[in-house]
Amino acid sequence: MPTIESRIRSFLGEQFQAPDDLPSDASLLDGGIIDSIGVLTLVTWLEEAFGFVVDDEDVLPGNLDGVGNLVAYVQRKLDEAAARA
Repeated sequence: MPTIESRIRSFLGEQFQAPDDLPSDASLLDGGIIDSIGVLTLVTWLEEAFGFVVDDEDVLPGNLDGVGNLVAYVQRKLDEAAARA
């Protein structure tokens, strides 16, 4: 089963041509990998791929701007869903 990070990296590579060796802490926005429309695409994919809703207040660089931030955000949302189940 692919890890959260490998799924995110695969999506970023396919959808936005992000390099395979993109550092986990590299900014996707500052690096020109995604733009504001790309953020919407990313949010939609996260919801479909991982089965949770990205709340408006969660659309922040601290959650979505960088592979490391994305992995931590997805894990946190999955943990929250599991705790509610």
